[in-house]
Amino acid sequence: MQINLQTTFNDETKKVITAGAADLVAFEREFDLSVAKLQSEVKLTHLLYIAWHSESRNKSTTLKFEDWTNEVAAIEATEAKK
Repeated sequence: MQINLQTTFNDETKKVITAGAADLVAFEREFDLSVAKLQSEVKLTHLLYIAWHSESRNKSTTLKFEDWTNEVAAIEATEAKK
């Protein structure tokens, strides 16, 4: 299972962040919420956490979660990697 998240940063750069199983498991542990419920109970924090976890795991950022969120202007789920 993968989730693609279209992320726009404050400097107007855009990136599709693909979150995989490790990121989704980390999300479920952090929020005690099934990934299956994301569609009906989605919060901005949830999407940001999944994207940040993927970026952190892939060593694309060394920022802590809250510091990383300060760099994000917008985020949304997308169908496929662009």
